[in-house]
Amino acid sequence: MDSPSKLLNKLLCLAGLIAVVGCQTAPPPPPPPEKPARTDDVILVDGQAFHTGTRIVLWNEKGGYNAYKFQPTKLAGNANHGARRVPSTEVKNSWVDREEPWDLAALQDYVDQFVLHYDSEGFSRRCFEVLQRRGLSAHFLLDLDGTIYQTLDLRERAYHAGASNSRSIGIEIANVGAYGPEEKNEWDDWISSDETGKPVVKIPKVHGDSKLGKNGFVARPIRPEIIEGTINGRVLLQYDFTAEQYAALIKLTATLHRVFPLINLDLPRDVYGQPIHEKLPNRALEYYQGLIGHYHLQEIKIDPGPAFQWDKVIEGAQLEIEAD
Repeated sequence: MDSPSKLLNKLLCLAGLIAVVGCQTAPPPPPPPEKPARTDDVILVDGQAFHTGTRIVLWNEKGGYNAYKFQPTKLAGNANHGARRVPSTEVKNSWVDREEPWDLAALQDYVDQFVLHYDSEGFSRRCFEVLQRRGLSAHFLLDLDGTIYQTLDLRERAYHAGASNSRSIGIEIANVGAYGPEEKNEWDDWISSDETGKPVVKIPKVHGDSKLGKNGFVARPIRPEIIEGTINGRVLLQYDFTAEQYAALIKLTATLHRVFPLINLDLPRDVYGQPIHEKLPNRALEYYQGLIGHYHLQEIKIDPGPAFQWDKVIEGAQLEIEAD
């Protein structure tokens, strides 16, 4: 039998052990596994992948549109598909092949414009078919549902913007286009009303499968009213783009700015800071860096049209960048 002192010591030890054990908490649970990076949201620049946060279909993927499968015609300004070109130091207003291969660093020092078009064909498959027939191309096609199709690696020049081809990235946004008040338009064929009377885009059956309409998607202009505006001196009417298109374009624009810092997040503005909606003078165009419409490049062009919400895209992309 233990002496009173030994028994006291055992009790104290037991109490200490209980105290130690009792004060311990269960080990924290392991952190949740990292969410795998999306594999359907990357664009390719010189073969390198950059995540955008929005759905991208590449030219070499199922359902993609491959601009490498055709050769540009003389209408496009050159008979051969190839790398971007640089201004000639010997012949004014002409371009020559760059002596060194275009890698990412070289592209970042040169590419400085993101040219926005509406496709006037209504949806991306039809747009791509028309571009092929005409020997033209654009790096991206943005469909009504917000799906973006990349048709070429961004190291290549696409044929969409004349003198700006080599320094720019181009996107064709699905939209049937803008019309003058007295012009014949295609809205009777392309625009219908839902049960509330708001407009929806309906693709004529004559054009076949549009790849849209999956999961009940309905294309609706983000603003229901027809938008009026003046571009290159012409009064024009246009239905707006879809909410899905704006959301995707904001993500893509922010990514392009990250990859190509010379593409500023702004559109051409006058000395008072007001947006310019006409062709830029050649001298101003030479030095302009940022988002730009087709109508800023040529007087005969009006895309992306008066309904396009430049501030929505620019401010949205700026918020994306600030959130980094």
